[in-house]
Amino acid sequence: MAYNKKTVDDINVRGKKVLVRCDFNVPLKNGVITDENRINAALPTIEKLVKDGGQVILCSHLGKPKGEPKPELSLAPVAKRLSEKLGKEVVFAADDNVVGDNAKAAVAAMKDGDIVLLQNTRYRAEETKNGEAFSKELGSLADIFVNDAFGTAHRAHCSTVGVVSYVKEAVAGYLIGKELKYLGNAVDAPERPFVCILGGAKVADKLTVIENLLNKADTLIIGGGMSYTFLAAKGYCVGTSLLDSEKIDYCRDMMEKAAAKGVKLLLPVDCKIVSSFPDPIDGPVEVSVVDADKIPADMMSLDIGPKTAALFADEVKSAKTVVWNGPMGVFENPTLAEGTMAVAKSLAETDAVTVIGGGDSAAAVNTLGFGDKMTHISTGGGASLEFLEGKELPGIAALQDK
Repeated sequence: MAYNKKTVDDINVRGKKVLVRCDFNVPLKNGVITDENRINAALPTIEKLVKDGGQVILCSHLGKPKGEPKPELSLAPVAKRLSEKLGKEVVFAADDNVVGDNAKAAVAAMKDGDIVLLQNTRYRAEETKNGEAFSKELGSLADIFVNDAFGTAHRAHCSTVGVVSYVKEAVAGYLIGKELKYLGNAVDAPERPFVCILGGAKVADKLTVIENLLNKADTLIIGGGMSYTFLAAKGYCVGTSLLDSEKIDYCRDMMEKAAAKGVKLLLPVDCKIVSSFPDPIDGPVEVSVVDADKIPADMMSLDIGPKTAALFADEVKSAKTVVWNGPMGVFENPTLAEGTMAVAKSLAETDAVTVIGGGDSAAAVNTLGFGDKMTHISTGGGASLEFLEGKELPGIAALQDK
């Protein structure tokens, strides 16, 4: 499923109107942006299009306004921060219907290198249903469409898929280009040995990921909340740890499949146990370490133990490609972040291509200060999971091939 898509480097935008779908779904507190990662990630594509003389129209969703205007989910604060970061005015077209009089007037007045930001695309109920009328309205503003929002590439919405039918060209921005290069190649054409590390809470969320990666990886490492269902499938008592009792047979099947395929499947050999979940989540907590088959019936495991951390880290040493999705424990708690920390550190120290699959693992790697040591940190949680499942992402499939 190799994606070989045209990017902003393959087109000429001078004097043309370019609609760019960004991911400005940033956290806001009282109208102030509390994390600017997504805005920063969009800058290279915007700067390239401006430098090449395009007339750049930006659009994005923010939060879940559910198809109606919600002032607290307006993109106005994003326009302000973008203007400051780009050092030039980003005109905000404040239309509750997104493509209204303000937007049309602002777009009509554009000169080469100008930038306009449209209002939150999800103010329109049709956006998430990929309704034709709204797709057409978005398309009517531009000659070229650039999708740079990997975080919503797994959704067929007006601003990610529908609009493509109403423009002359549709290509990927730098951010999506990078995702295809690293996440795509890691899964489809990895340099071997290829090690996948899966964590996070639920087995159910990762069923198809486990299955797809068993066909591709040389080693599959499973930690975090999902590992206890695998341990239960081995016949161990997991106490009050997170357990998906309906998936025990599935986990047993996967272990048999791995053995039959010669894929090494590593599970925790020791665990950090507590009597109850920390409240607050980052509050002080008393832990003890036991072997994975010795968890007492009234205790729960919330992190991998030191022997497991060493085992997992050792496996990473010889890898050439590592994909990691999901923390090893409750990383929001300093005492229970050690397992995730050890894995992050082992990835930081390897020469392998290291790809972090979005969501909590991206947050963990950045929080723990290893972000700049990774080859690539995916910007989309759900989208990167679907990528790892081997699914085609509609927002990428819709773009033109090279």
